[in-house]
Amino acid sequence: MTDRNKKTDDSDNENRDVFFSGRTRIDVRAFFLGQRLDLKALEQTRRLTTSPYVIQAGHDGYAVLFRYGAVVLFGMGPIEETSFLRDMEPFVVNPISHIETEDAAVTITPGTAETVDPESIRISGWSIERIQLIAEMLAKCVVLSYYEDRIAETFDKIEPIASQLQSGGPTGKSGRDLLRHIGTTLSIQRTMVGHVEIDEKPEILWDMPELERLYLRLLDEYEIKERHTALKHKLDLIYRTAETMNGLLAEKRMLHAEWYIVILIVISIAMTVSEMFF
Repeated sequence: MTDRNKKTDDSDNENRDVFFSGRTRIDVRAFFLGQRLDLKALEQTRRLTTSPYVIQAGHDGYAVLFRYGAVVLFGMGPIEETSFLRDMEPFVVNPISHIETEDAAVTITPGTAETVDPESIRISGWSIERIQLIAEMLAKCVVLSYYEDRIAETFDKIEPIASQLQSGGPTGKSGRDLLRHIGTTLSIQRTMVGHVEIDEKPEILWDMPELERLYLRLLDEYEIKERHTALKHKLDLIYRTAETMNGLLAEKRMLHAEWYIVILIVISIAMTVSEMFF
């Protein structure tokens, strides 16, 4: 064994002892708590890294916090998770009513290739960078799950409005509903593209390209790109549908206005004729 390989093995052994009290299998749980986390208010907290934000939590666990409202907890029991989430409540901006979650397990398998399957994420050894990478992928996954549910709800709301259109066109209330749907669509697009950056590679890969293979396997297992693409197509469909129906509503209002003008002209002519003969 070369000195370099020996040094790497010694480092992996040291990491396995330092992280999670030497445990070789831990549970990981991702939560989507709200639209934003106020990380500035947590600047006094002792943190290990800032991008993403990693802190020690529980007895020997770790928490990874994301500004867009996701939290990923490593190696913490149910009571520790509940206590930590309760402590986080003051820092959550616009909390959501139903917290979305995603569970995973991470197993240490020294000397083997890092793999990902439905049962476990298998890595060669613990490191802050691996914790960051796994956390970022699970955070994106839980955010996608939340917005997939919201899009499904929006489809359910649009369907009765489409039925109204078939039977004679949307009413005034439907118009207000359409504007809300368009607003919801734009809000989701802004969040997905601007805040979460689903399409972007994690920054950690620029400093540690050796984690690229693990990243690609996580990307494939959780179908991040496929789900993001499907979500964008649904968002586009909702936006186009709402825009079309809103245009029809505007045409209907213009038609009503034209009829009002015609009625006023008829009344004016009738009054003029009445004055001439009587």
